[in-house]
This record gives sequence, C-alpha cells and structure tokens, in this order.
Amino acid sequence: MRCAIYIRVSTDKEEQKASLCNQRELFLNYIENKEWSVYDFYVDVESGTSAKGRPGLQRLIADAEHRKFDVILAKELSRLARNGALSYKIRDLAERNGIHIITLDNAINSLEGNIHMFGLYAWVYETESQRTGERIKSALKTRSRQGVFQGSIPPYGYELSDGKLYLKNDDTPLIVRRIFKEYLQGKGFDRIARDLYNEGYPPPGQVANKSNGSDKWHGSGIRSILTNPHYTGDMVQGRQTTRSVTSKVRVNLTSDKFIVVANTHEALVSKEDFKAVQILLESRKRKRPYAEVHLFTNTLFCADCGKGMHFKKNRRGYICGSYNKHGSKACSDHLVKENDLIAAILNDIQRLLADVSEENVLTKLELKMKKQFAQLEKEATAINQRIAKLKKQKTNLIQLLADEVINQQEYREAVMQNEEILNSLLISNLEIESKLENANNPEQFKVLQKELKQFAKVEELTPEILHRLIEKIEIKADGTARIFYRFSLPPAIIHRNCSNTQHSTCAVCGNISTG
Repeated sequence: MRCAIYIRVSTDKEEQKASLCNQRELFLNYIENKEWSVYDFYVDVESGTSAKGRPGLQRLIADAEHRKFDVILAKELSRLARNGALSYKIRDLAERNGIHIITLDNAINSLEGNIHMFGLYAWVYETESQRTGERIKSALKTRSRQGVFQGSIPPYGYELSDGKLYLKNDDTPLIVRRIFKEYLQGKGFDRIARDLYNEGYPPPGQVANKSNGSDKWHGSGIRSILTNPHYTGDMVQGRQTTRSVTSKVRVNLTSDKFIVVANTHEALVSKEDFKAVQILLESRKRKRPYAEVHLFTNTLFCADCGKGMHFKKNRRGYICGSYNKHGSKACSDHLVKENDLIAAILNDIQRLLADVSEENVLTKLELKMKKQFAQLEKEATAINQRIAKLKKQKTNLIQLLADEVINQQEYREAVMQNEEILNSLLISNLEIESKLENANNPEQFKVLQKELKQFAKVEELTPEILHRLIEKIEIKADGTARIFYRFSLPPAIIHRNCSNTQHSTCAVCGNISTG
C-alpha cells in the first residue's frame, strides 16, 4: 500500500512542532509493522476548519484525484477536517478514487469496513470547533471593548504597538489628510489614486509589506480610507463577522452592532469632516449604466503591458487601459484610431485572399510540406530517444532507493525532476505528431481557401466577421497593430509580411500577425 500521511497542528509553537515530529514517528512505526510504503508526507500548520490556507491538504486532494496513493493515514479525523462538509468531501473523494482512509485512533478504517461512524465523528469535531470559535469571538469582543486594536495590519497612516494605534513618522498621515481634503474639494476616487501613483507615493499594500502589494493606487483603496472611522480617533471594531467557524465569508454588520471606544488614539481627520465625506459619498452614488461595447472591446490589447484598450470618444480611438487609469507612469497611450484599424484589417484580408489565390500555390505547398515533414520526423526521432533514456534512468532510481543509496527525499526529488522533463518531452512529441498530421494533409489548404473566399467581397468589418477571423490584436507604442488570426496558413504560403521581425510567423506559432 502506498501511504499518503497527513499531519496537522494548529500553530507553530514549540510544543506543536514537537507534535509534528511525534506524529511522523508514530506513522513510520505503523507503516513498518504493516510492511507498507510511504508515498509522501503532507504537513500543515493551520486550523482544520477549512481547506483554505492548508497547502498540504490541497496537495493531498490533488494527488488523490490522480490516484497517486492507496491509503490516507491521519492520527484522527479531526486532523483532516473539523468541518463536516470538508470531511464528507474527503471521504467521497477517497471512495471515488478507490482510496482508503485510516485513522490511528481506530475510529475510521475503511480497509476493514469501519466507516459507519464517519458522520458522527465529523459532527462531533465540527461542533467542538464551533464552540471554540464562539469562545474566541467572545474574547476578542472583550478586548475590543477595552480599546485594543484587533487587526494585524493597522490603518494606513498608523503603526501598531501593544494594541494601540500611533501616527507613523512618515508621509502616510499627510497622505490620509490629503485624500479627505481632495475628496471634499470634488476629486473622485480614480483621480486621487492616479495622482498619488504618479507622484510615487506607496499605496497601503506596499506599506504593509503584503506579498501581492502593487505599486499602484486604486479607487477602491481610496474609498476604503475615506470610509474608515478609525481616522477620527475612535476605535471602531466588530464591523464584520463570519457566519460560522467553518465559513470564511465575512458579513457586514449594522452600525448599532459596532464596538466603539472613543478617543483611543490621535485623529487624522475631524469627526465633522469624516461625516461630511460620508454624506458626499452617499450623494455621489449612482446607478452605473452598462458600459458601451465598441467594435474592438475585449479584442484589443496593449502590446507592452497587456492591459485591454479603452475606447475614448474624444480621440475617436483606443488607448491603453493602464495609461487611461494610472497615467504615463504606468504606460504610454498606444493610441490607435478605430477607422484606421478597420481599414488595415480589411486590407489585410484582401492581401490574404490574394496569397491563397495564386495559381502555383498548391505546387509550392507540396514542396514545402515534404521539407517540413522530413524535419519534423527527425525531431520526433531525437525526442523518442531521449524519452527512452529517461525511462531507463527512472528504473535505476527505484533500484537505488531499494538499496538505500538514496533516501526518500532524494528519490522523490530525482523522480519529480525526471517526470517534469519526461512530461515536457511527451508534450513536444504530441505537438510534433499534430504538425506531421497537418503537414501531410493538403486538404487543410482547401478548407482555408473556402473559409477566406466567403469574405472576398467584405466592405464592412462587423463584430461577427471580426470575432470569427481574429483572436486578438496587440497595439504597439507607435499605434501599429499585430493581428492574431484564428486560423493558420499552411507553411507553403509566404505572406508578404513574413520577413518582418514584428510578424508572428505562420509556420511556427500557427498565427498570422501583421504590423
């Protein structure tokens, strides 16, 4: 039996770390007596109420879907899950893939048919977690009523020390005051955000050293600051809660349920200004109309930053979305006129039609295909030789593990590296097989001719024609376009722009792009 061993503790305290080692030793002794083998250890230091934040469990679930082991071992069911729904999900996953579940406390052992108490144990552990969660919530409310800040990240402009908020000795308090002042003066969220970004001020995510913190300010971040009552000097907590210990969905509470302790720290804005901002926020609320969809919406992208292009009526064309939202520091405008782009595409369609209508094109196609076919066969032979060599290496690794020349970790690392290269080669082999099939199939050219001829008399570029022919269009800084079609020309067709380095070549990537 290949065993997936799941080990979990709730915290990273020293006594919990010792528990990790003890559990590992316990499992190794159990497996040794059974004469089974270890597939892998899956370890988490996290609460058991959900799968979120538990990479070990998520990896175990993914490996179970691929049937990489035969049995899941856990000290007890609560180590796998303290959530009834999650417990049943793991059980059903195991049953669906022919995998057994065994807990060392003998409560669950599907190998021996001992699974009938599964539901009872799942309910007991979830109820226990629910009671623990309620006790924790009660303790947090008590601390909130004492004016102790409960969050791990203080509001922008403040720093946290012993549960108290203090003004930071940098520019961030001034920025908070500026945001409130400019909003009262009539500036909108996005305008304030764009100005702060272009002036180089770090946004809240970067100041808090968040791993995913962007250098850009966003309108949503400005709104979050404008609606945070902590800036008045009052500690206002308990504004949200979760439905249950097993649900991470947060629910906004009404203001009468907030826990408010007045004047716990230095204010950045007066209560009068804060109230005025809330009134202004409410008055500016409006039902947003549906965004007008233009011809190239969701088709046109900036070639440099990858963002979608935004239509600007006053410029009669499209500009980069990053530039439109964040200004020239984020990207340049990449302006392209809509009429110019339509004309370029219609002209390009006519050029393609001319290329596929040449009388000697089929002869050129056959010669090109023979040459390509020979090259692809040569590549396929080389890849197959490498695949055979890697499979032999994999067999040798198993023998080294059996002879204890390498340990389990070394074996797994070597096997993973071997399989990664092997999978890459197998994918390359499939791609070559597909190309060989196409290279030996002149019928594809006739199909292409038929597809293009129906557009021979096209004088207007409609959304239907655009989306049928074109996958996406990238706009370069100078406003020129790279067009990626949904079809590929056979390699015998030499498009007149193929020599252009900005042109995505027909034979290699399977797309046509013109610049």
